[in-house]
Amino acid sequence: MDLFAKEALQHPIFEYVAKAADKLGLDVFVIGGFVRDFYLQRETPTDIDIVAVGSGIQLAEEVAKSLPNTPKVQVFKTYGTAMLKAFDAEIEFVGARKESYDPSSRNPAVEEGTLKDDQNRRDFTINALALQLNSGHFGKLVDPFNGMEHLSQQLIKTPLDPTITYSDDPLRMMRAIRFASQLNFKIEPGSLKAIKEHHERIKIVSKERIVVELNKILASNKPSIGLKLLYQTKLLQILLPEITALQGIDEKDGQRHKDNFWHTLEVVDNISENTDNLWLRWAALLHDVGKAPTKKFTKRNGWTFHGHEFVGAKMVYSIFKRLRMPLNDKMKFVKKMVLLSSRPIAIVDEEVTDSAVRRLIHDAGENIEDLMTLCEADITTKNPKRFKRYHENFNRVRLKMKEVEERDHIRNFQPPISGAEIMETFSIEPCREVGILKSKIKEAILEGEIPNEYEPARKYMHQKAAEMGIIN
Repeated sequence: MDLFAKEALQHPIFEYVAKAADKLGLDVFVIGGFVRDFYLQRETPTDIDIVAVGSGIQLAEEVAKSLPNTPKVQVFKTYGTAMLKAFDAEIEFVGARKESYDPSSRNPAVEEGTLKDDQNRRDFTINALALQLNSGHFGKLVDPFNGMEHLSQQLIKTPLDPTITYSDDPLRMMRAIRFASQLNFKIEPGSLKAIKEHHERIKIVSKERIVVELNKILASNKPSIGLKLLYQTKLLQILLPEITALQGIDEKDGQRHKDNFWHTLEVVDNISENTDNLWLRWAALLHDVGKAPTKKFTKRNGWTFHGHEFVGAKMVYSIFKRLRMPLNDKMKFVKKMVLLSSRPIAIVDEEVTDSAVRRLIHDAGENIEDLMTLCEADITTKNPKRFKRYHENFNRVRLKMKEVEERDHIRNFQPPISGAEIMETFSIEPCREVGILKSKIKEAILEGEIPNEYEPARKYMHQKAAEMGIIN
């Protein structure tokens, strides 16, 4: 055993697995991401895959019996796998198997096999690396497809003919691109060609599985690597046609607009340098999605995208629903960011007035910093003077925001006068006038006519109630 492998197998679970396997007379290996990431000197994952030549379920149960606190073993008989938690890790056990696929499904027919059979069914050579755990061969590397060489070459390659690999399980096309994006690896040319040829097969994969891979691409250090590959292989056109609709530059009467697709990819990369927030990265991906359906040309104004933020915000819901993504607060956050994405820019253009800043702080609420991060990421100009000027303008907005917030306490505020107090004060039942009066108080505060305080608000309430004829 080389010293590198010895270091890789320091995790305490391996000693327990080795003893249990020796007791049962099974050959056993740690395989996949744990091995790959260790050799790449990345942080090794907390989920560890163990392959036994024999029953993985029996091995898991034997390991559990010997572990402190005897952890519960979850058994998935349909797949012949078992899982337990120990030493802050999830360990999955599977018996070595070979698989065959029906072209209309991504669910394989499974039967027992050898380690080589199991490595054959792996998606990529770098994920087929295995280290033996049995005491007699502890740390022996089994690498039948030159995975170590491909790690050093930074190459994504399938163990078998890529046409077979991707046709059998089309999700592997997404995984190839995801690993290329996460690791900044290249996809082997034959493999890339096979993805292009079989991109339509992605339609048989569940939306939930696809979104897992999309999220991992967006979570990578430079998501544009994966997004460009999705576009080049025509997968993105199937998964997110609203994004690819942004691609291209139109010209009329000598007037052109920027390519909003490639601009979007720059924005996603920019924001990824400043935040790990996955949903803010989704907001960056979708911030201009309304520009394709709102694009118009007039001789007077040239190219315009009027109302694209409003249209884009509505599209967020339909995209999330189609992809079976969460329609909860995460979707609402992305929708809100898309809707407000041009507001800070508009404030700069109109000069930074107190009332405009109050409204921005109120509408963005607790998400104001996320919104400013998105807007600053949206600066993709290559002109150094413009780049500097735009950032200086946003700094002015930030300073004004701080000043207004400290003075007026607008963020997430509710008017000091409630609807119940309005009804009690004027002895009226619930009616349209109550809402109007409450709205007038709120507008007066946002416009700076009165401070965000109770007594001035109550005085203003009486004044407006008299004007409305609620009181004489």
